Amino acid sequence: MTIHERYRLSVVINAKGTFTPLGVSRSSDGVAEAVAQALPEFFVMDELGDRASEAIAQVTGAQAGAVVHCTAAGITLAVAATMTGGDPRRTAALPDASDMHNRVVLPACQVIDYGHTNLQGIRLAGAQVDLAGDEDGCTIAELEDELDGPDVACLMLVSSRLTRGEPIDLVAAVRAAHRRGVPAIVDAAAQFPRIADLLATGADLVLVSGQKYLGSPTAGLVAGSWPLVQALRAQEKGIGRVMKPTKEAIVGVLAALEEWQAFDRVKWEADELAKVDAFVDAAARIPDVTAEVVKDPTGLPVSRVLLKVADAKRIATELEAGTPSIYVMTDRMAEGELMLELVPLDGDEIATILARLWAVLT
Repeated sequence: MTIHERYRLSVVINAKGTFTPLGVSRSSDGVAEAVAQALPEFFVMDELGDRASEAIAQVTGAQAGAVVHCTAAGITLAVAATMTGGDPRRTAALPDASDMHNRVVLPACQVIDYGHTNLQGIRLAGAQVDLAGDEDGCTIAELEDELDGPDVACLMLVSSRLTRGEPIDLVAAVRAAHRRGVPAIVDAAAQFPRIADLLATGADLVLVSGQKYLGSPTAGLVAGSWPLVQALRAQEKGIGRVMKPTKEAIVGVLAALEEWQAFDRVKWEADELAKVDAFVDAAARIPDVTAEVVKDPTGLPVSRVLLKVADAKRIATELEAGTPSIYVMTDRMAEGELMLELVPLDGDEIATILARLWAVLT
């Protein structure tokens, strides 16, 4: 009996990407085994956190690292770290930040809804958000205007395909913050493969998901400067208590990082691109369908399938309504476009998607 059968759950083929409402990703057998070994054991949790910090630093090149419950928790805790500096009195006072630098500058075009907005994630720490620019874009000059105000705790930047407007020069933005003595944080939830590049911008903290492309259990990874990482870990004696990582999550992250270091990423990228190319060739044979290979706009080493079809909403709805349920990216549905990410899918699942597309389109 499968887990779906045991608990009467829908069987899902996830071509929507690392999407939290679908369980995000698949872990390897090795990660699953490490998690299973951790569950019946006891640990000194601070010691386990230290081992995770060392491993994250080794893989990313950062001074230190931490595991938190998820990337959303990482946003709240990173902001808290910049406001408190790890001071026990201030840490205990949050979310009352009335006697602290408590303004967070965020480009308006980088306000993203992850199921809740990153604005709420910042405000959960007790901070006030000041938006720079507008939803269509933000210049460095507009960022500097907001950074020149009083009581700025940090600059929050987002690296995601979901941001709007022209991409912001992250290096220039980080330098603008540092000229004013303000730390810079980059929220890069799905960008684990690019974490070293994002740290190279000079950012003080970079936040990524462990379970998206690293394939760990649910966890957020924080990498950055030693003082800020320690200030972030100190929040476990404050608001971070409700966002703490579990023992199995940290052990799963350690196992996933070990696998990542042994991973042939060049071969993986070539294999994934070949998978997308083959799907595009097959989908293009379906009448009235245009299929293209689309690279990730942020530089993530992932290619996706773009399908241009008539009545994209109906097609997406019928794919989800079938058995198994097939989920695809629908954020460009109004333009008659559906996007598919094939990274976690095997050959049988890909064949099922193609068969269903033939059925609903013809």
